[in-house]
Amino acid sequence: MKHITYSAVGTPESMSVVEGAEPIPVAGEILIEVAYAGVNRPDVAQRSGRYPPPPGASTILGLEVAGRVAGLGPDVTEWRVGDSVTALVPGGGYAEYCVTPAVHALPIPPGMNLAEAAGLPETWFTVWANLADIGRLKSGERLLVHGGSSGIGLTAILLARHVGAQVFVTVGSREKADFCKAYGADFAIDYTQEDFVAKVKELTAGEGVDVVLDMVGGAYLQKNVSLLRRDGRLVMIAFLQGSKTEFDFLPVMVKRLSLSGSTMRPRSVAEKQAIRDALLQHIWPSLASGKLKPHLFATFPLDQATEAHRLMESSRHIGKIVLQVRA
Repeated sequence: MKHITYSAVGTPESMSVVEGAEPIPVAGEILIEVAYAGVNRPDVAQRSGRYPPPPGASTILGLEVAGRVAGLGPDVTEWRVGDSVTALVPGGGYAEYCVTPAVHALPIPPGMNLAEAAGLPETWFTVWANLADIGRLKSGERLLVHGGSSGIGLTAILLARHVGAQVFVTVGSREKADFCKAYGADFAIDYTQEDFVAKVKELTAGEGVDVVLDMVGGAYLQKNVSLLRRDGRLVMIAFLQGSKTEFDFLPVMVKRLSLSGSTMRPRSVAEKQAIRDALLQHIWPSLASGKLKPHLFATFPLDQATEAHRLMESSRHIGKIVLQVRA
């Protein structure tokens, strides 16, 4: 089968298409004939040598796919060969075939094409786990999302609107701010033009927010804490500006704040299944009805994975980037 490989150099240009062995599903797994694969920041980090796959996972890039079930491992009864699915995968998505636990796959929402569906799992699993489960976001609360125009950011906007929370986002341009507001954000702050801390305090009459979803890290940590009101929750999912910074914990104690973070890939099969089941119950019906709509920014053929990663690293995109593996 064709798949993407990359060298130790770790640059986008180090990626290329090669031939390799087709994976074989073991007990509890399904084999997926991949039509499209989502491109995500963890793929860039793995390619760069900063996010190694967990033990036993495929070393091929790619954490989400959409396609057709092509084979079943022993004891799999939930799916049949020929079913159309989108799935969170432990690795191996940038390939013509990949395997994943059957309990991490979901049906394609009616009316959605495979390219759009390929961009659902990684963002929705991540956002649900961090905002619904860890962040306990609920109706009437305020949420601040950094990187509001990213795939994660747009999904966080959708979830906030879905549960009835008010959502603030930070973005890097006026174009992205306008898009996020049209997509459902109550307020979008261009951090290149305004101090987001001062602006959020102004917009909330000094009260701040209840939950912050942060993928920036670094100096943002103290700024985020300054914006949380009593019993607020800061949830960290990435560190684009580094994971180390000098930090004053006094506001955490005074305001009874909770600081937490998580990554998706190392979670157990059962933990990811629990998230999958929650998404099926709470989110998939709204995707099926069109109430929640993903935004696909760009599609590249598999042999242009280099260009897809360059776009991801440039941060010029709004929403999801996917690779077309099969015509």
